[in-house]
Amino acid sequence: MDTCGGYGKISVMKNATLKKVRITDTTLRDAHQSLWATRMRTDDILKIAEAIDNAGYYSLECWGGATFDVCMRFLRENPWERLRQIKAVCKKTPLQMLLRGQNILGYKHYPDDIVERFVALACENGMDIFRVFDALNDPRNLEKAIASVKKYGGHAQGTISYTTSPVHTIEAYVKLAKEQEAMGIDSLAIKDMAGILTPGAARELVGALVKALPEMPIQVHSHMTSGMAAAMYLAAVEAGAGCVDCAISTMSSFSSQPPCESMVTILESEGYDTGLDQKKLADINAYFRELKATRQPASSAKVEPVDAGVLVHAIPGGMISNLRSQLAQQGALDRLPEVLEELPRTRADMGYPPLVTPTSQIVGVQSVLNVLGGKRYGMVTDETKHYAAGYYGRTPAPIEKKLQKKLVGDLKPITCRPADLLGRGGHSQLLPLPGSGARLLQVARAAGRREGSDSRRRGDAEEGRGGRACRHRPRNRQVRADRQGVRFADGRMRRREP
Repeated sequence: MDTCGGYGKISVMKNATLKKVRITDTTLRDAHQSLWATRMRTDDILKIAEAIDNAGYYSLECWGGATFDVCMRFLRENPWERLRQIKAVCKKTPLQMLLRGQNILGYKHYPDDIVERFVALACENGMDIFRVFDALNDPRNLEKAIASVKKYGGHAQGTISYTTSPVHTIEAYVKLAKEQEAMGIDSLAIKDMAGILTPGAARELVGALVKALPEMPIQVHSHMTSGMAAAMYLAAVEAGAGCVDCAISTMSSFSSQPPCESMVTILESEGYDTGLDQKKLADINAYFRELKATRQPASSAKVEPVDAGVLVHAIPGGMISNLRSQLAQQGALDRLPEVLEELPRTRADMGYPPLVTPTSQIVGVQSVLNVLGGKRYGMVTDETKHYAAGYYGRTPAPIEKKLQKKLVGDLKPITCRPADLLGRGGHSQLLPLPGSGARLLQVARAAGRREGSDSRRRGDAEEGRGGRACRHRPRNRQVRADRQGVRFADGRMRRREP
């Protein structure tokens, strides 16, 4: 029996006795999001899509995550058109996306009817597999998205956002998996955002999941940030995982996924069959090697191949690059070691959230403010305030009462599912407009100038004015993307970049 199953109507993987292991290709989504700031264009994808479709992958991750936002804001492309065009070419291999649960593809909660409508349109336009995750592992934030995927005929893949802390135990992860199984998921992914899942821990976690949910197909996702992911994948497969995420070699490693070609060779040497042809993979890689010359950002050349520091601070590579950029723009890059020391303390104070969008941004910026402001929590962002009050969901561990009171200020904490406070349709007013990099840099700069109440007032004033990125995304502007560019509600057109 095929460990990943065949695909009639998106059948599920089966953890069985035969040594069949399948591979999901992340080249068209997470790989270029990790390495190229998500700047791969639709035309780049379509030129190689047929070859990738014929390679024999389990699925092609090509949508979701940051791709939707970047398509419109930077590439001036229509993400829905991208999905339709890829589906028109890829007839053999199911398409896969990353869905942020109640956040859809944004940074705040949306009403249930908006979540359902988005999923319905995604299915209608060609999406097959939805990997649904929540940054806090709060199952309440997964329920509606998973139910919607099932309702409209998609494959609902539940997710464990992996991290380490005193409260993130094997028992807690198994409990989370069972809660998602009760929601009707078709398979389960272990999402190791920082690349900190060790081979031994993977063997223990996958083994526990297989034992507790013997009929549930297990897939593993990781990043090569620490250099361990390939070894971890083998341990996970040996423990019963049926599928792993890889990227074509040119688009692999660093903060991306393990190289597909190498992983195929490793698995085959251990007696597993991936169903992939190395000659076809070589042809695909040749295309991306050529494309790399024009799409790879210059800053990527400065990135170290392996960041062993992640094994100590457990901070994802992309998050560190953001912190480095924030500090450099303020002339405070020399304080990065202090921020890296502060961040685990801030994370612990805030209940040990997994560091993935949007919690990575919330914890990261608050850590910068704690260092540059001269006083811990002397200045608190709106996002931190709402997080501590429960508006993003239930924190993995309770926040200490005295600190929570300080963080939330006059905002009333909630214990219900955040989306229950939202009405039908429209835009969520539950959470503050997500702070962009430019806006948060202004807040950090203000905190660096002064301490205490003066800093707080200055930060509020800076936030009120908003930076360049804030003006780019005001609350009341409606945006529509098409082939020519982005058209705003007032009729103005911003053309695509060449």
